[in-house]
Amino acid sequence: MLADGSFHEAAVEAVAERAGVARATVYQHFRSRVGLVDAMCETFDENPALVALRETIRTADVADALGDAIAGTVRFWASEEAVLAPLYGAAAVDPAAHDLVERQRADRRAEFETLLGRLREAGRLRPRLARKDALGTLLMLTNVSKLVS
Repeated sequence: MLADGSFHEAAVEAVAERAGVARATVYQHFRSRVGLVDAMCETFDENPALVALRETIRTADVADALGDAIAGTVRFWASEEAVLAPLYGAAAVDPAAHDLVERQRADRRAEFETLLGRLREAGRLRPRLARKDALGTLLMLTNVSKLVS
């Protein structure tokens, strides 16, 4: 339903019917269709591409960390494109999907703030480069709407 663009309009009953389960089953496990998407997004923490990205940001040689983090972000988004592209599309019209997207963006922002701190401490950023400008550039380079079609 995410892929065909109908998820934001669907009731829990439609989700249950499409999945071949009773409506009560969806409610029992997820409480709502948004809870279902939230549960799907929670599985991202187990995605090897995201695990590797977070490891890169925290422990990689700082000289390689920036390029590796950008490449890792692209790998992660590519691995989750089937969920993320429609979810980001639904965020424009569905407040609950919008909240999920905003949480993801906040997580990405926090990860890149950690990376920028490491780069600054290592003297790898231009001295006059404002942190907000560096962060804005990283966020633009790794913006999911630019990475998924």
